[in-house]
Amino acid sequence: MRLTRPFIEFFRSEKTGGTVLLLCTVLSILAANGPFSGSYVAFWQSPLFLSFGPVELDFTLLRWINDGLMAAFFLLVGLEIRREMSRGELSDVRSALFPAIAAAGGMIVPASLHYLINRGTPTQAGFGIPMATDIAFALGVLSLLGNRVPPSLKVFLAALAIMDDLGAILVIALFYTKDISLAYLGASLGLFAVLIAMRRLNAKRLLPYILAGTAMWYCMVRSGIHPTIAGVLFAFAIPSGGEDSSSLSSRVQHFLHAPVAYVILPVFALANTGIRLAHNWQVHLLESNSVGILSGLVIGKPAGIVLFSFLAVAAGLCSLPEGMGWAQLFGTGVLAGIGFTMSIFISNLAFSDPRIAGTSVTAVLAASAAAGLGGYLFLSAVKSVKSVSTDSLTEGEAP
Repeated sequence: MRLTRPFIEFFRSEKTGGTVLLLCTVLSILAANGPFSGSYVAFWQSPLFLSFGPVELDFTLLRWINDGLMAAFFLLVGLEIRREMSRGELSDVRSALFPAIAAAGGMIVPASLHYLINRGTPTQAGFGIPMATDIAFALGVLSLLGNRVPPSLKVFLAALAIMDDLGAILVIALFYTKDISLAYLGASLGLFAVLIAMRRLNAKRLLPYILAGTAMWYCMVRSGIHPTIAGVLFAFAIPSGGEDSSSLSSRVQHFLHAPVAYVILPVFALANTGIRLAHNWQVHLLESNSVGILSGLVIGKPAGIVLFSFLAVAAGLCSLPEGMGWAQLFGTGVLAGIGFTMSIFISNLAFSDPRIAGTSVTAVLAASAAAGLGGYLFLSAVKSVKSVSTDSLTEGEAP
């Protein structure tokens, strides 16, 4: 199987970013439970007021991170989805169908498990938490296996995680939006239309896009819909030049990789995983919400991915990727249970009660650790398939 240079670069950046993300998470948990825990937690709640003429935003530092910085993360996610669908690993409909169906199973089954366990309770809203896969951590763990897994498995996991991100974005837009201001929503969509018109008119300067995109983000903030959705819309409005690496979309995507991987996501982890663990914190993992998250990510993810994949193959819609067997597919499904970034993000959207949000994050961390370790051990034990590490590949080389 051939791996393109953009995918190899993407794989390398994600696995390195996963290491940084893990270190920041450990640091945050230690800081929140150390001698200066009160100051550490209070720091992220510090007010930060910004005013630009009639535009005023009175957010806490935590909200600036989750609503502001994470918009750049969602912009990068949107650009990745767009590139993969237009000229990447998902550009061929038949090739994209298998990870799309698998991803659907990996979202529907975990969400259904959480819903069934929490139906009719105040924590029912957390059904979206176990739906997501953290691409940085998942690819980071997979990279530890080197050439013990085929290249097709790495492509499949990346494609599945990208599909998961798209599904999570839709879930946020549809289910985690409360009071809506139609005026601001209309203004935001109007600015999106302006961006699309600029693209069709072949406007090539980046600054006008940034100004219009920032205004669209502000209107989305005021509309009541989570403003990170503006980042995704912005990604689909930026001009793309096909294979041209000098196009605006390629330049923005290339520019954002390092800041997102080494600044934005680590800061997100520092701000959102600083949980004070009570002496009996394990007891909270037995609460219905935590059980729903744990079972969704650890059991529902691999079960849904394998079940939907089996049905797709049995129906003749698609076939297993080259070099990958059912055991390796199951192991990849286990790794897909690493939720982290998107799951923590949805936890904060689903619950306004800090205690419930905190126990949700604890459950996400526990489930992600179990999925990462379990997936690694399982794939290590699976009979090796002849393959080549992405580190030894260059564009155009076949294993």
